[in-house]
Amino acid sequence: MEVTDIGNKEEGKVWHRKPTPVSISTNMSFFHSLHPSKTVRFLHVSFDTTGDSFLAGDHHGNIYFFDISRNRFRLVQRTGQACTALAFSLRRTTEFLVALVDHTIKCFDKDTKQLVSWMRGHEGAVTSISVHSSGRYAITTSSDTAQLWDLDTFQRKRKLNIRQSVGIQKVFFLPLSNTILSCFSDDSIFAWESDTLFCRYQLPVPDSGPRIFYKAFAVTRDGKSLAAGGRSNLLHLWCLESQQLVRVIQMPSQVRTVRQLEFLPESFDGGASQTLGVLSQDGVMRFINIHTCKLLFHMGSVDEAITAVAVGPNGRHIAAIMDNGRINIYSVQSLTQELSKVTVKHVATEHVFSLGH
Repeated sequence: MEVTDIGNKEEGKVWHRKPTPVSISTNMSFFHSLHPSKTVRFLHVSFDTTGDSFLAGDHHGNIYFFDISRNRFRLVQRTGQACTALAFSLRRTTEFLVALVDHTIKCFDKDTKQLVSWMRGHEGAVTSISVHSSGRYAITTSSDTAQLWDLDTFQRKRKLNIRQSVGIQKVFFLPLSNTILSCFSDDSIFAWESDTLFCRYQLPVPDSGPRIFYKAFAVTRDGKSLAAGGRSNLLHLWCLESQQLVRVIQMPSQVRTVRQLEFLPESFDGGASQTLGVLSQDGVMRFINIHTCKLLFHMGSVDEAITAVAVGPNGRHIAAIMDNGRINIYSVQSLTQELSKVTVKHVATEHVFSLGH
């Protein structure tokens, strides 16, 4: 794996010869010369709609734009403080949203580097930004509130407050719809109309089996299936059309907590993704087929642990933030080809199975 140190350069080539995968680390120049082990850690990554470019923010507040197809990177903003979430604007493709540790959200233009808007209103750290497929609206989530913003005017349209005793885990738009899904720390999940905040339905909290304490969620591109996981090696797979729990999947015994879930888009699946990536506390992301419940391949290891990932919407690339602060970019094609050779062995030793339907 080729490692590219972008140091204090404001732009340059991502790699000198194109490898798969490529690893990017950001080392400040004087740290690099005086203390080679000192790395400025990347915290968040977010792909654009093409899946061939992504933003990355480090803990010094630098935001970089990486273009995989053109083999270029450039520094597009110095915010002066660490970011807590990142997202592209979608409607105006040069604009992006960044949530900062002072609980504000700023919109910048990556080409002009100008501040477009400054949005205030959260009292806690914003942990996620969800942009509607039209690009018109965005939802920002902190532990105590979710706020709906109009990205044409940058005015707050609505605010979702909750009881102090129940924290918000995540609030986001379902793909290709005007439905907002809100997920709470008591495992309750509600669906709302984004225009009126009328409650469309609530998923029934499972009354049998152990509590999972949901923390991680993923929805297929067609908006029909929801995967949820938490402080357990069990995953719940929900059908959102029928509002029914259709499957419980048990992960291998090494999995004790699910940190992140991501469906892997495929070219000809019509949005009904079958492959789910499950990142657990051991720093390994295991990809499973949600229908056959087989382990397909994995990324990361105990020694090369992953802390968070972003999956490109075209399913070609995965950007992983590593425990050492670097970003690894993986080619999904190379992962499936190279690791398919050992899939049989992994399935035999780390078989993933369904407990029920």
